[in-house]
Amino acid sequence: MDYREEMKQLREYLNQQSYLYYVLDAPVIPDYEYDRLNRRLEELEAAHPEEITPDSPTQRVGDKILEGFQTYSHPVPLESLQDVFNDEEVAEFCERMDGELGGSTAYSVEPKVDGLSVALEYRDGVFVRGATRGDGRVGEDVTENLRTIRSIPMTLPERLPRLIVRGEVYMSRAVFEELNGLRELRGQPLMANPRNAAAGSLRQLDPKVCAERKLDIQVFNLQLAEGKEFLSHSETLDYLATQHFKVIPHKTLTGIGDVQAEIFRINDERMAYPFDIDGAVVKVNSLSDREKLGSTAKFPKWAVAFKYPPEKKPSKVLDIVIQVGRTGVLTPKAVLEPVRLAGTTVTNATLHNQDYIAEKDIRVGDTVLVQKAGEIIPEILEVDVSKRPKGAKPFVFPDTCPVCGASVSRDADGAAIRCTGAECPAQLLRNLTHFASRDAMDIEGLGPAVVQQLVDSGLVRNAADLYSLHAADVAKLDRMGEKSAENLIRAIENSKANDLAKLLYGLGIRQVGAKAAQVLSAHFGSLDALAAATEEELTAVGDVGPITARYVVEYLAADQSKDLLRRLREAGVNLESTAQPVGDRFAGLTFVLTGELSAYSRKEAGEKLEALGAKVSGSVSKKTSCVVAGEAAGSKLRKAQELGVPVIDEAQFLTLIGEGEGDPAAVEALFRSQE
Repeated sequence: MDYREEMKQLREYLNQQSYLYYVLDAPVIPDYEYDRLNRRLEELEAAHPEEITPDSPTQRVGDKILEGFQTYSHPVPLESLQDVFNDEEVAEFCERMDGELGGSTAYSVEPKVDGLSVALEYRDGVFVRGATRGDGRVGEDVTENLRTIRSIPMTLPERLPRLIVRGEVYMSRAVFEELNGLRELRGQPLMANPRNAAAGSLRQLDPKVCAERKLDIQVFNLQLAEGKEFLSHSETLDYLATQHFKVIPHKTLTGIGDVQAEIFRINDERMAYPFDIDGAVVKVNSLSDREKLGSTAKFPKWAVAFKYPPEKKPSKVLDIVIQVGRTGVLTPKAVLEPVRLAGTTVTNATLHNQDYIAEKDIRVGDTVLVQKAGEIIPEILEVDVSKRPKGAKPFVFPDTCPVCGASVSRDADGAAIRCTGAECPAQLLRNLTHFASRDAMDIEGLGPAVVQQLVDSGLVRNAADLYSLHAADVAKLDRMGEKSAENLIRAIENSKANDLAKLLYGLGIRQVGAKAAQVLSAHFGSLDALAAATEEELTAVGDVGPITARYVVEYLAADQSKDLLRRLREAGVNLESTAQPVGDRFAGLTFVLTGELSAYSRKEAGEKLEALGAKVSGSVSKKTSCVVAGEAAGSKLRKAQELGVPVIDEAQFLTLIGEGEGDPAAVEALFRSQE
């Protein structure tokens, strides 16, 4: 078969399978087969890049790093809706529609997805552009990120000259919970709610990040369809379903009573939807009637959004318990008398931290008003002090960890109270996973699932235990086997030779990221020298602030930490730095890299500058010393020019670091003169 024909058939088949899987939730082939065929298409495209098309499923991965978002003017404005809040206002709307249209009006009633509104534009049946709503007339072009959403079709069965649809991008509750679980495991801040998570994901400049977030979409309106005529809104939604869009659930109804009943049915069943909803939308179904009704300066006259109030109910605080998270934070939780909220039975509520409890004066025995924040997390709104039982005492936070007994300390920069124990069992899974991660000890094969098994089996209680594992014991774990066990033991053994910087980062010392670990390792040269350093000596090192210094000193002085490091030393783990000392040639200077370099990746180029004492930033400001501009430099270059920041090209950059022709001093003078 001709390679062009094979590529065409693979694209069509894989896109059809994506539609069955992501839109209809009815896959017909196993994931393995899809991945195998996708791999074949990737191979063909690598051999024939000139044949890559925008609708190829391989183009959803998000390889293109964006410099920023361009503006996009919506050909058809994305209007907002007027809100209504009760039965009476719904009835008034329907009565007004019946009066102006002279009869019994038909309405489409739909759940209102709590997400981010976007427009998708197709030319000749091919997805070409997508943008956020913005102010309704001008939004941001987020095409590359939208390509990563698998339920958005790249091509349509009917190739109209131009088609624009409107939808709501969201993160499902299941994905949101999964994402927050991973973030907790990695010690990252948790996302507040699915809507914020979706909005933040869609505005990532790296589309790969967006792809990892597994966003989804519900299409709810046809904005423009050249060469196609429709009579009703429901007809347009039915048509969009035939074009492989994931279309919002909807019902066509007449009569005020039926409309109100559907609004409340949606509310009663809101937890059955995979996405969060914050209301229901009522729209006149007839498109000609919509034209007749028109719009005000702010809203269309033919639709309203019924906003559901957060459900609030009283309950009683039966107990306040302390949980220790994987980052060591002590989090209080109220145990409640069971109460039904937003479709589920609530038995506990987060109390966030000590300050939150003190501010609301929450005590065991109190009657409290509870609601679900963002329809997800139960929270206490207020205390009914009039019903407080006699003798109820203010809650006092423990001064030791309830899991391991180590002392606790309050963050200097926040309200969190943390366990200081280096070997606290509550933190073990997160600590070990971080220890084995790529930027830390880089132990291949030691992911969260394997770590969980090692902990559950009692084989590992801290990082030092990894170095006494035997292949025979590891092979007994589920899905491990002899060969995998041997590979893991080999990877653990190889990690002993890592630079001190990787170990320091792997230890999970608060405020010590990968860069700080490199700086500390290069400056002090050994763990012994670092452990002997005072806070004052640490803060004298560039990029090390007083808070970081305090955390380093406290960690290395703790008995549990000393024992762990002693065992790592005995196991043969390297505790010395092999890096060249960081120079000071560019100390105090800030560089920004933009565009594509041919000799180095941006990361590698940044490391070259950091080795000379420079700070590398991701954004341009008046304080930027110099911008290194490669090919296809974008918004950062323009901003540098606007601010008068010196700019050098790749050839000058190579000269500057001593790897090109010319005089490095002459290049340096270009930005030194600005100091």
